[in-house]
Amino acid sequence: MFGNLGMWEVLILLFIVLLLFGAKRLPEIGGSLGKGIREFKGSLKEVEGEFREISNGADTNTGTASTEREKQEQSST
Repeated sequence: MFGNLGMWEVLILLFIVLLLFGAKRLPEIGGSLGKGIREFKGSLKEVEGEFREISNGADTNTGTASTEREKQEQSST
């Protein structure tokens, strides 16, 4: 289930967490954890989109730069 932890070890850990935080606090912790994960995924998608835009722009700029160089070479000859 969780690597080398068996079912009993996981149950004991969950029981300890329940004792530490209490039954009222666990839903709040779960909600904030879920919210944090959603924000992280959204930020990750945003950064990936920016990288794609940059890489697409670099491909486009490379093509136009070579075309401009060719024009300069042709006009100088």
